[in-house]
Amino acid sequence: MNINRLIFVVFCVFIAFGAVVARLFYVQIVKGDEYKFFAQRQQTSTQVIPAERGLIFDRNNVLLSYNKNDFSFYLDLKRVRREEDIDTLVKIFSRTFSKPVEHYYSLIKNSKRRVTLEKKVSGTEVIHLKEIKMNGFYFEEDPTRIYPYNNLASHLIGHLDVDLQGVDGIEKTLNTDLRGIDGKRVILRDANNNLITVQEGATIPSKPGLNAVLTINKTYQNILEEELQYGLEQFGGDYTLGILMDPNTGEIIALSNQRDYNLNEYNASSDSIRRNKALTDTYEPGSTFKSIAMSIFLEKNICSENEQIFGENGSYQFKSIKIRDSHPEGMMSLKEVFAKSSNIGMAKISQKIDDEEFYLAVRAFGFGNITNITLPGEVKGKLKNPMEWSAYSKSSLSFGYEVSVTPLQLVTAYSAIINGGILYQPQIVKELKNVSGNVVKKYEPKEIRKVISPTTSQKMREFLREAVEKGTGKKAKPVGISAGGKTGTSRKLIEGTYSRQHYNASFVGFFPVENPKYVLLVLVNSPSNSSYYGGDVAAPIFKKVAERIAEMDESLWKFNTTTNNIIQMKNVSLETTYPNIERTRKIEKKISLNKTRMPNLISLDMREVVNILNKLNIQYEISGSGRVVEQSVEPGSHISKKVKCKVKLSQNVSIATNLY
Repeated sequence: MNINRLIFVVFCVFIAFGAVVARLFYVQIVKGDEYKFFAQRQQTSTQVIPAERGLIFDRNNVLLSYNKNDFSFYLDLKRVRREEDIDTLVKIFSRTFSKPVEHYYSLIKNSKRRVTLEKKVSGTEVIHLKEIKMNGFYFEEDPTRIYPYNNLASHLIGHLDVDLQGVDGIEKTLNTDLRGIDGKRVILRDANNNLITVQEGATIPSKPGLNAVLTINKTYQNILEEELQYGLEQFGGDYTLGILMDPNTGEIIALSNQRDYNLNEYNASSDSIRRNKALTDTYEPGSTFKSIAMSIFLEKNICSENEQIFGENGSYQFKSIKIRDSHPEGMMSLKEVFAKSSNIGMAKISQKIDDEEFYLAVRAFGFGNITNITLPGEVKGKLKNPMEWSAYSKSSLSFGYEVSVTPLQLVTAYSAIINGGILYQPQIVKELKNVSGNVVKKYEPKEIRKVISPTTSQKMREFLREAVEKGTGKKAKPVGISAGGKTGTSRKLIEGTYSRQHYNASFVGFFPVENPKYVLLVLVNSPSNSSYYGGDVAAPIFKKVAERIAEMDESLWKFNTTTNNIIQMKNVSLETTYPNIERTRKIEKKISLNKTRMPNLISLDMREVVNILNKLNIQYEISGSGRVVEQSVEPGSHISKKVKCKVKLSQNVSIATNLY
C-alpha cells in the first residue's frame, strides 16, 4: 500500500515536472521571440533626442534668433494609482504657477488620459518640478524659438510652426540646414514604468543644425524700419517698403515691409501682414523704370547725350492717345528728359528701337523672371512678349507701364545700372557655420550676366545724379553725401482699370555717386496724406535713411562743393549707434517754427547740427567730435546768409534740446 502511494506521488511529481518542462519549452522556444519582443517593449522605450536648431546672425554676428530650453509637464491618468497623488500634484503646481487648484482639476476632469499641466516652462520651476516622483507624471523637452528683437527683419527671418519647422522666411528656406538631425536613446523602465537607466551603448547623439549668417546689418535694418514707419505715419498709405542692397555684390543689407509683425507672436498678425511684399507683390513701376529704358537706349546708341527733344509743352498726341507730362517742357536735352521725368521724351526715343531688341534688353535685366533669392514666395512679375504688344506698348514700357515688377527685381536691376553693368543674383545668406564656428558653406557673389557697358553705367550715374540735383528727386538729396536716383509715380491697377485715387509712390537711389556703395528702393503704397508723387513721398524717406547710414559709415561723407560747408572728418568720430528718432523729430519741429534766428546748437550731435544748418541755409565749418561746445554765431541772433557758423564739438557733453 505504501509502495503504491509512493509510486502515485512520484508519478504526479513526474507529470507536474513534465508539464513545467513543456511550459518552459513553449515559453522559451516556441513563443520565446514573441514574449521577448513584448517584454522589451514593456521594459524599454526609444526616446528622441531633439537636435538643437541652428542660430541666425546678422553680418556682424549680432544674434537674431536662438533657442530656449523649455520643458512641458504632463500627467497620464491611466497610470495614476492614488487620488491622493493627484491632490498633491495639483497643490504643487498651484503654488508654483500661482494658479487656483480648480484650474488644474478642470484640466484633469476634461481629459481622458494625457493631461497637459503646463507648457514651455523654464527657469527654477523646471528644476523643482523635475524632482517630483509619481506614477503617471512626466515631462518632455519643449524648446522655444526666441527672436530677441521682436519685429526686426520679420519678413526676412520668418518663424516656426508648433513642430519647430520653418514656415516662412529664412527659417523656411534653410529649414533643412537649421534643424539638424535628431538622435535617440534607449531607456529601461521597471514594472511601474519608472526610469531605471539609459542604455548608453544604444544612444545615437543628435547633430545640431548649422548656424546661418545673413547679409543684413542689424543697425541699418533698424534704421530702415524706423524711417519707413515714420514715412507711413507722415504720408499715410496701406504700407511702406524698402530694400537696401550692396550694388557691387547683390547682398541685401536691409529689407523691410511696414507694417511688420512680432516674430514671437506671429499668430496675432494676418497672412497679409506676414507676406513679404518685396518678393510676392508686383506693381507697375512708373518712372523708376525710365532708368532701365534710358540705359538700354544709350547702350544701343539710338540716342546721344547732345540730342534735343521737344517736350510738346506737356501734351503729345501719339497715334490715338495722348501722353502727358506733369511738368510742361519745350526743347530738352537727353539728360533733361530723364531728370524732369518726361513721359513724352521717353516715348519719342522708344520709337527708334526695334520691339524685339527692346524686349530682350529689358528681359536681360531680370524682368519677367525670378531672381532666385534664398527666400520663399518670390513671383516672376510680367513682361509681355512683343507678339502681345499693342501699338502703344513700347512707349508705355519706356516710362514704366505695361510691365509688372517686384521691388526686389527693380532694385537688383538698378544695381546693375550703377555698378558697371553687372547683374548680380540678390543674396540674403552670407555663410553657414557649424557649432564650432567653422564655415561649412559660403555664399559668394553670383554674377548673372553683363547687361550694359561700364561707359553706359557711368553715364547713367550722372543722369541719376542730375535727377536728384536738378530734377524730380530734389527731396531725396541727403546732407553731406552725393546721391543719384529716380522718382516714380504710377497709378494702381485695380480690377483691370487704372485708379485715379490710388498710386504707388517710389524712389530708387544710390550713394555716393562717385563710388556707389548702397542702392535703396523706397515704395509707399497708396499714400493718402496730401501728395502722392514719389518725389514728395518716397524721396524724403530715402534722404533720411541715407543720412543716418552716413553717420555709421564716415567714408560716405565728403566736402560739399555746392555750399562750401566743411566737415573736418579727420577729427570727427561719428557715433556708432543710431540716433534717437523721436528727439530728432522734436528738434526739426522746433526749427520749423522760427527760420530767422540762429538756434542754440550747444550739446547737439553732428548729425543734428548738419541737418539744422542745412535746413536754414547757413554755411558752416565743423571740427571735433562728440557734441557741440562752441558756436561762432550767437544763439538768437538774426540769420545772415553771408556769415559762416564755426562749430566745435567735444566728447562727454550732456544732451539738451533747448534750441533758442
